[in-house]
Amino acid sequence: MKPTETTDEARDSAGLARSDDLAAALLTPEARRDPYPFYARMRREAPVHRSAQGIWYLTRYADVEAALSDLRLSNDRDRMTRAYSALGGDLKAFSRLTDRLGRVMSNTDPPDHARLRKLANRAFTARRVEALRDGIQRIVDRLIDEAVAAGPTMDLIEAVASPLPLSVVCELFGIPTEDLPQVKTWFHRFGQLSEDIDKSEAAIEGYEEYLARLVRRRRADPGDDLISALVATQAQDDRLTDSELLATCFVLITAGDETTTHLVGNGVLALLRHPGQLARLRADPALVRTAVEELARYDTPTQAIVRVVAEDIAIGGRTLREGELAYLFLAATNRDPERFEDPDRLDLTRPGNRHLSFGNGPHFCLGGPLAKLQAEVAVGTLVRRLPRLRLADDAVLDWRPNPLQRRLTALPLTY
Repeated sequence: MKPTETTDEARDSAGLARSDDLAAALLTPEARRDPYPFYARMRREAPVHRSAQGIWYLTRYADVEAALSDLRLSNDRDRMTRAYSALGGDLKAFSRLTDRLGRVMSNTDPPDHARLRKLANRAFTARRVEALRDGIQRIVDRLIDEAVAAGPTMDLIEAVASPLPLSVVCELFGIPTEDLPQVKTWFHRFGQLSEDIDKSEAAIEGYEEYLARLVRRRRADPGDDLISALVATQAQDDRLTDSELLATCFVLITAGDETTTHLVGNGVLALLRHPGQLARLRADPALVRTAVEELARYDTPTQAIVRVVAEDIAIGGRTLREGELAYLFLAATNRDPERFEDPDRLDLTRPGNRHLSFGNGPHFCLGGPLAKLQAEVAVGTLVRRLPRLRLADDAVLDWRPNPLQRRLTALPLTY
């Protein structure tokens, strides 16, 4: 990455690094409601900002796009564990979770990452994902039917957006229907990571034991599901260890749950707040694919992802040192005026929409196509079937207190 002419000393002399902790501003209630003005300020004043905790915040598109492909910014589990542990305080607890999740493609660097990703790709193919479209449509229709039958209002998160990805992933991985309530409980506790890390860790332990039992069953009696496909892949290539197989199942099943839920929730809210764009989609349902891309850009569920500096690197005139953490703010890049024309405007027909909502480079989200397919079906069906859909009159919107994620606690709607 080519540094700009701005040096550490010049930035400090301008008072930007000392003025106030821009990163701390993201923890305020105002930023929880709408973080995008805060991102704009960070891009203007200190696009490569070191927080009081010693964590780097990157908010420019060019910097983050390059960083996502730069191996000097590592995703390695062991580096991540050490970096969080070194920070101490509440963040030290995260080191327990990064350590116990095992070595999978999402927390390794090349060459291990390429090996694990290749093995997962053999099972998680585009054809297998697209084959789910009709099943996703049936699930969405059923969830909407149940919500409409229950009364004149619904919480979209609880009624549709949350159960949808869980139902889809259980079908894809062959998880029995009778196990859904327990799996849903585990998933809910994963989502409370920043609120109760002990419960999250206990949920991970229970979920890992459950998956281990499923893997043993598929070895003895394979089926037409993704766990069976991964077991078969392991048999064809013994470089996938038992622990790697289990961790891969864990990540593939879990990773897309909350992202998909809040891609649907954030997307529907954005449409309701922009009635002209909603009317445009109603008039032309074929826009739904490009609409989902724009909704993912406009209000990104995964606001930031984490990397560890593996080797000193200069970015934007600052020097990030080995062992430091860097938060790459995907949501900030998606509103960068250097990359997107009029970035704060929702435009369902936006051309050249190369947003970074699902990452970039070797760690580009493997489940991104499935998340977008579910959002296409869910948003398209809601718009078509509920033409009077709007926010409930007494709706109070609240967002979870996690600056790395953009997730509504509820979305009350009437129809």
